[in-house]
Amino acid sequence: MKKLFLAVAVSTMAAGSVNAATIYEKDGFVYKLNGDFQVQLRKKTGNDTSEYVDFDDLELKNYVSYDLNNDMKAFGRLDFDLKDHANGKDVNKPIEEAYLGIQYGATSFSFGKQNFASDEFGVEEAYEVPLEDDQFAAVGTDGDDTLRVDIELDNVYIAASYELEAKDKTGSTAIAGEFIDLFVSTEITGLTLAAAYQQHSPLAGESLDTWGLSAGYDFGIFGLAADYSVTDDGNTDQETTLYNVAATFDVASTTGVAIGMQNQEPDGSDDVTAWYANVTYKFPTQKNVSVFAEVADTDKDNADMGFLAGMRVKF
Repeated sequence: MKKLFLAVAVSTMAAGSVNAATIYEKDGFVYKLNGDFQVQLRKKTGNDTSEYVDFDDLELKNYVSYDLNNDMKAFGRLDFDLKDHANGKDVNKPIEEAYLGIQYGATSFSFGKQNFASDEFGVEEAYEVPLEDDQFAAVGTDGDDTLRVDIELDNVYIAASYELEAKDKTGSTAIAGEFIDLFVSTEITGLTLAAAYQQHSPLAGESLDTWGLSAGYDFGIFGLAADYSVTDDGNTDQETTLYNVAATFDVASTTGVAIGMQNQEPDGSDDVTAWYANVTYKFPTQKNVSVFAEVADTDKDNADMGFLAGMRVKF
């Protein structure tokens, strides 16, 4: 997920209203629909890779809510993403998110198939990151049995989630195990600060503890941000670190440029450094229609530069 580091993260309770088309509204009931379609011509970084057409997003996001009065609201979300089907993968689970919840004032509680709180972390601005987004993404940031609380105050956003160590419908125990995630961010006069923590307890072995810090500043037409995340593997007593540095530039009202660098270093192994640069053009009459291009590379042995170019339509 491409993250926006210069704004406090969008919470679960607000997600239904961002860039959404209101399809129906009557007597306290609202139905909104989002769409995000992105197709790329891509060549991955690596040794002797080939060009191919990649369906990065083919999402339809359905959001419903009922006004319960007294500053309360019931809401639900059902999101479909067909990119794996379009990319020819053998999958039978097109549902990306499916959850219900209750909002009271600035606080919401939701449960179902959804992202963990740690998914809000990160500052990378790549369309396709050469490495992982961050160490939270490397471990896992979504589940099928997730309980989540979001609190959105004036300048502070807090999220917490718990992934149950549950059994699936066939009775087998989930391989992923248990996750506990926390995220908090604040914005003060253009400066955004964030921190996250995750404890992953697999069914076998010791837990993996991941934490991260990030900071970004909006200078107006220029933005600069960095994050640092660490995973401590209790099974091996080794750490893996990953940091991102990203900068964005508004070169025109319709055109933005982003550049970034990543470095990932596991204990006992050589670190890997990567970089990327991209440009995005949004059509002035329809800002939800854009075209983009990106180049990226790493310092791995025999790794060739990768590139992509594509188009995105969202609503």
